Amino acid sequence: MLHIYNLNAFYGDSHILHNVSLTVERGKVTVLLGRNGMGKTTTIHSIMGMVPARTGKIVLEQIEIQDKASFQVSRLGVALVPQGRRVFPNLTVRENLMTTYRPVEGGWTLENIYAMFPRLKERESSMGGDLSGGEQQMLSIGRALLTNPKVLLLDEPSEGLSPLMVREVAEIIRQLKQQGLTIFLVEQNLAMALELADFVYILSKGSVVFGGAPDELDAHVKNKYLLLSS
Repeated sequence: MLHIYNLNAFYGDSHILHNVSLTVERGKVTVLLGRNGMGKTTTIHSIMGMVPARTGKIVLEQIEIQDKASFQVSRLGVALVPQGRRVFPNLTVRENLMTTYRPVEGGWTLENIYAMFPRLKERESSMGGDLSGGEQQMLSIGRALLTNPKVLLLDEPSEGLSPLMVREVAEIIRQLKQQGLTIFLVEQNLAMALELADFVYILSKGSVVFGGAPDELDAHVKNKYLLLSS
């Protein structure tokens, strides 16, 4: 559904992504792993048109999107839950949600979001900046779903959350997968990521060094590319 071919991306003169190729299959959870600073968020931002591709292709359902602006990528059906959540602090929960609403017949509505996230219904009139980290993450996910995307990009959704909220976010992702949504997940929480993943890629220094099913990820690969050095 979403394919990246030999993608090279730069920040200024710094070469961040080196010939990255990967595939996000329809209806699956594809996970991108790697230590901090290895290019995971840059990959997400390149898909969204926030970091331009110097060379290579990004193809969504046979449409090349690597040269498109972020709003065009969004209109084609890609939604981002960004790292750090980035809710609008001076808008209410309802206003935050409705900023992105794109009606689709049979798709996500405000009522659907409130059914999935009852806490957001309870906090409907609260300002985004007054929510807890977990509530803000729910809001960020709900806001992305209201674009009625074909592909949902999640960038470190468990970051800064309590263990209880991490489990809740994992359950939300599992439910979205069961509903058939295609998900590309960047995540530092290895246990959570492998629990959810259908397919795993690992980035190291901007290059893909592993691609395979979660059960193919052995201890040697984990130690070399994922675990922090002592």
